[in-house]
Formats: sequence, C-alpha cells, structure tokens
Amino acid sequence: MDIFKKAFTYETAKIAKAGGYYPYFHELTTKQDVLVNMEGQELIMIGSNNYLGLTSHEEVIKASVDATLKYGTGVSGSRFLNGTLDIHKKLEKDLAEFVGKEDATIFSTGYQSNLGFISAIAGRNDIIFSDKENHASIYDGIKLSYAEVVRYNHNDMEDLEKKLMEASPNKGKLIVTDGVFSMGGDLCNLPKLVELKKKYNARLMVDDAHGLGVMGKTGRGTGEHFDLNDEIDIIMGTFSKSLASSGGFIAGLHDVIEYVRHHSRPYIFNAAIPPANTMAASKSLEILKREPERVKALQDVGNYVRSGLVKRGLKIKESVTPIIPIYTYTPVRTMVACNLLFKMGVYVNPVLPPATVPGECLIRTSFMSTHPKELLDKAMDTIVSVLNNLPSEEELLK
Repeated sequence: MDIFKKAFTYETAKIAKAGGYYPYFHELTTKQDVLVNMEGQELIMIGSNNYLGLTSHEEVIKASVDATLKYGTGVSGSRFLNGTLDIHKKLEKDLAEFVGKEDATIFSTGYQSNLGFISAIAGRNDIIFSDKENHASIYDGIKLSYAEVVRYNHNDMEDLEKKLMEASPNKGKLIVTDGVFSMGGDLCNLPKLVELKKKYNARLMVDDAHGLGVMGKTGRGTGEHFDLNDEIDIIMGTFSKSLASSGGFIAGLHDVIEYVRHHSRPYIFNAAIPPANTMAASKSLEILKREPERVKALQDVGNYVRSGLVKRGLKIKESVTPIIPIYTYTPVRTMVACNLLFKMGVYVNPVLPPATVPGECLIRTSFMSTHPKELLDKAMDTIVSVLNNLPSEEELLK
C-alpha cells in the first residue's frame, strides 16, 4: 500500500474550501495588534496570544533590530557548541530571577521546551501523570521519553490521587499540567496539585505558556496567582505570547537545568534561538517588570468581555484569564461561524478535534491588555449576532 494514500484520500479541508467555510491560513499583512489587516480587510484581532500588546512596541522592535545588526541573523549552531551568545545567558539569568528559580535555560520554541525537558528528565523507569487537556508538546515529550504515561481527567484531583495511589513507589513520578489551559482558559488546581505531589513524593511541572505575563499581580504566572510559586519544581514558559517573540524556557533547580543542558536531544541538536528573538524577549521581559500595570489591564479586559458576553445572553465558562472559549460544539458549525465573523471584521480561532474532544468544538477568543472598550463592544456585538443567526449543523450540511 502507498504510504501517501492517507494524503491522497484526505477530504476534510477540500470539502470546507468547496463549501466556502474553510477558516485557516488567513494571510496577515500587518503587525499583530488590536486591529490587523488580513487579505485586504481590517479586522478586530481577538484571536492572538499577544497578551500584553508588545509585538508592536517600539522598544521591542528596536531591540530586535539592534541585535540583528550586532550579532547577525542567526547563530549557525546549537547552544551546546558554537551557538551560545552572551545575551542568551543574560536572558536565562533574568528569567530565572523573574520566576523565582535557581536557573533557567532557553529553547528555540515553547514546543521544544516541553519536548526537551520531559524527554531528558524522564525514562523507562518513570511515570508521568498528565492532565488530559495538556498541550500536545507535553504528550510528544512523554512519547520521546519512553516513560509510562498516566492520563488523569481534566482538573480532576480525585482521579489523579487514585492513580498516584496505584503507582509503584519505586518509580520516579512527575505530575505535568498546564497552568492556564490554552483552549478552555481555565486554571489548574495548583493548591491540590502541590498537596498531592508532597503526599506521593512526586515532582510538579507547570507549563505556564499562557500564564506568564497573564496571571499574578506582576505577571509571574500561575504560581504567583496562587502564592505557591516555591512549590513548583519546574516552570515552563514561552516567548511567543506575552514576551512578543519566539522561543521558550524551563526554570528550576540549577542541578536539574544543568542536567537538561547536557542530556536533552532537542536542546543539544537544535540551532539556538536567533539574536533578534532573544533580544525581543529580553526587552519584553524588561517592560513587563517595569510596567506591571499591563497585567492588571489585561485582567480588566478579560473581566469586561466575560461580563459583556453574559449580558448579551451568551453562556460562557467561568474563569479569570483572557482566554474566553465560546462553545459551538460541531466542526462545520464552528468553521462557518468563524468564517462569517471574519467577513464581518472579527478574527477568532476555530478549535476542532484533536485540539478539543469531539462534541466540544469552540471558538477561541483571546484578548490583549491594549484592547479599547469600543473595539471589544463591537466584537462582542458581532459574535452574538453571528451565533444568534447561525443555522444548525443539519441545515448547514444540506
């Protein structure tokens, strides 16, 4: 059988394109901001992870350009060999200090941060307990580690404790969870996770890709939000969201981070993060520390949208994050809704399986600290109008 058969017989995207409701790969021709231009049309952007609005900040752009002029466009090698710059080490020191850990090391992407840490620290004699709604990069890291994986029901601490009780006491145990879940926008139950990790002699890793710059009074993340930062063994963060760049990091005890530097294949055999990305993240972190009011503004925007959607008659999940999912349940209904919103000047993200479980498709909206209320009101009015007039799945498929 031809290994390409699956590609030749894949019809889902073709059907959506033929039906005029394919919602992916829209071309952006401006900076990521509250207003963007896509394919010649101005849209309100509520589908970006640019939480603090820093991708268009003049200081961040200048830092990125200056780094390219000084260091060139790339490093031409891995961190392990010729690819370590002085600005890499400074950023690692600043990140470790910011999240309250002994040490940190940076990866080329947030995805590789999870992949690189988990695959290095876990092995065949270990067990990883993973929330079922964790990011795909966590699951891929687990696969690469060859550790046993035990999935527990989303945020179900009773289910997690039952599985911890059943686990062999002779195996190393790592509990891994998103801090802020990227699709549902809800928080992990960090207080209970800390209690369980202590009770069952496990270590705890929090993927705070959507928590850094978002949660806590100063944007230090989920640990700060719950005042439990010291109880988290490993914090993972990314630069592609609040820090307005591309890349990621892990932070924890120095000995653990040093072990990863010498054993992580995605770290050792991958080119280091380019100078422009490094300095963009570094400058964004500097601004975050200097202007913590951006975090408060972001939280205020999230609260404003949640209350506004409820007042307009939409049912939404309770949360405290700037990620607000609107459930549309079925794939075609979700894609059609997102396509209609695009045509009406609002950009959102359609979320379908495998990013969500079947029957729980959703429109993912996410917001920036820089969103003005008039744009938020216009976006909310448009969303409600589209959803109130959206046909059922059966009618759409006729």
